[in-house]
Amino acid sequence: MKKRSKSFIYLIAIVLLIAAAYTFFAPQAPEAKNVDLSQVLQEVKNNEVDKITVEGSKLTVDLKNGQKQASEKNADESLVKDLGVDPEKVKIEYKNPEDRTFILNLISTILPFLLIVGFFYFIMRQAQSGSNQALSFGKSRARVFGPDKKRVTFTDVAGSIEVKQELKEVVEFLKSPQKFISIGARIPKGVLMVGPPGTGKTLLAKAVAGEAGVPFFSISGSEFVEMFVGVGASRVRDLFQKAKRNAPCIIFIDEIDAVGRQRGAGLGGSHDEREQTLNQILVEMDGFETDTNVILMAATNRPDVLDPALLRPGRFDRRVVLELPDIKDRKAILEVHSKGKPLSSKVDLEKIAQRTSGFSGADLSNLINEAAILTARENKKQISTEELTQAIEKVILGPERKSKILSKKEKEITAYHEAGHALVAKLLPNCDPVHKVSIISRGVAAGYTWNPPQEDQHLYSRSKFLDDLSMMLGGRTAEEETFKEITTGAESDLRKATKLARKMVTEFGMSEKLGPLTFGHKEELVFLGRELGEQRNYSEKVASEIDEEVSNIVSKAHTKAQEIIIKNKDKLKEIAQKLIAEETIEGEEFNGLFEKNKKAPKGSPKKSLKEKAQEKPASEESESIQKLSFKPEELNP
Repeated sequence: MKKRSKSFIYLIAIVLLIAAAYTFFAPQAPEAKNVDLSQVLQEVKNNEVDKITVEGSKLTVDLKNGQKQASEKNADESLVKDLGVDPEKVKIEYKNPEDRTFILNLISTILPFLLIVGFFYFIMRQAQSGSNQALSFGKSRARVFGPDKKRVTFTDVAGSIEVKQELKEVVEFLKSPQKFISIGARIPKGVLMVGPPGTGKTLLAKAVAGEAGVPFFSISGSEFVEMFVGVGASRVRDLFQKAKRNAPCIIFIDEIDAVGRQRGAGLGGSHDEREQTLNQILVEMDGFETDTNVILMAATNRPDVLDPALLRPGRFDRRVVLELPDIKDRKAILEVHSKGKPLSSKVDLEKIAQRTSGFSGADLSNLINEAAILTARENKKQISTEELTQAIEKVILGPERKSKILSKKEKEITAYHEAGHALVAKLLPNCDPVHKVSIISRGVAAGYTWNPPQEDQHLYSRSKFLDDLSMMLGGRTAEEETFKEITTGAESDLRKATKLARKMVTEFGMSEKLGPLTFGHKEELVFLGRELGEQRNYSEKVASEIDEEVSNIVSKAHTKAQEIIIKNKDKLKEIAQKLIAEETIEGEEFNGLFEKNKKAPKGSPKKSLKEKAQEKPASEESESIQKLSFKPEELNP
């Protein structure tokens, strides 16, 4: 009703403004010159009059020269009979006498009054709404989701079995709190969900509310903090009061690190209003009555910056850690998100889950959606493995850029670069198998070699890192050995290799010279950021040794890649020429290039032991290369 009344008022104001504009700005007809009736009759005799308009006693005379005149006569007199005007020489038009400007005059008179009244009415309404906003400024802006038929349950959340088991106890408490209170169990005040972005923290919170069938108050941590002192604390009080009135219920604060950062960080990292808001949250969590069935759930991917007072028992009693899904959970998540989508019967979701190591639940949802978009773009009716594979590559590397046309020379360099990566990855035992090699541009890369891990890995050995470093440098090494020149195409590879080598020395203790030590203590400082907040706990001499070790590790990896490429130049050329011709080589086709050379032709003469030793399989050859490049103790962690 308020919206309709406002619309009606605005409509009236617009109409009045249009009428006023028409009155003041409408083109006015030129005013007629007042003359005597005798002059008009003389002009009629002189044949100077074109038309006479009679409107009661008023006469409007149009002369042939374009001028207009106005005159008056007696109402009873007739132009033809009494005044002798010949109707054959002069056109005579009769109009009923009426005041045509009455409405415009009326509007012109009333309009200013209406405008003044409307102006004061508008000012009063604004003042009233402003006072209401001022009174509601400290009110909570939490969105309330009541229990309904479309609620989210645990069946909508795939994987995370241990996490769901932890949260089921929270659901059981909300449904039957007396079961726990009767035996003296303390009510859990809060549940903190910690995990990387996209792992389903918010979805699990909704599932808890859906399973329990209770109201769900959702708010972001940033919505508490304002530039006005005391507003955040007021909103916290209002939120908890609403929750107590609707108990049992759940309060969910997303991204709680926005308001729950450690107090007293100093140097601009502190915000008085934010700290007062955090203090109020701490007080409210401690102020719950024992019979108040309200649970506070919060989510963050930055638990390291939270205030210790927020994490102590009695506030957030439970900390639920969500990790990136493993292959079993990824398959279950893919099954959930593929419901209602026409998947081909040949699609094996287990293989798709195998290729998506490191994907979060949000990434997998995006993957299925991208595959559906690609299917619709190709006017297909079912989502096939081909679209799912393309979607994986799109999510990891970016969309294909077939419009980016490389010159013949650049295409050749890119082909040898990617062939170098693939060749080294194939011949080193600790590298993941090559799934696809392509020189079609994706994202910012001119080409790519895709070798996803066959299984989820949580522990990495030193030999794995060393082989990966050689694989990273394989592209640049192939350019060196083929063209005797290097390009900027290896920039990303060099950056990743240097970063990995430095981590091996400073974080993983994989340096023989420096021993099992870590260097540099990273302390999170809010106002400085991660890198600037690193504390250097080693001397300049050790820093120099660290640089030498990093350089030594990268140099050895480069030497290993160089030896592989020199010994297998023919195979490098074969892979590169195939890439130039076809642009893409799939994994099975790539492996076939190596398997066909293993089969010796029938009737071939027996070879000596020396010749057999020189023709070792790829795995044995890679082992001999390792022995040439590294000492045996360097290959084992």
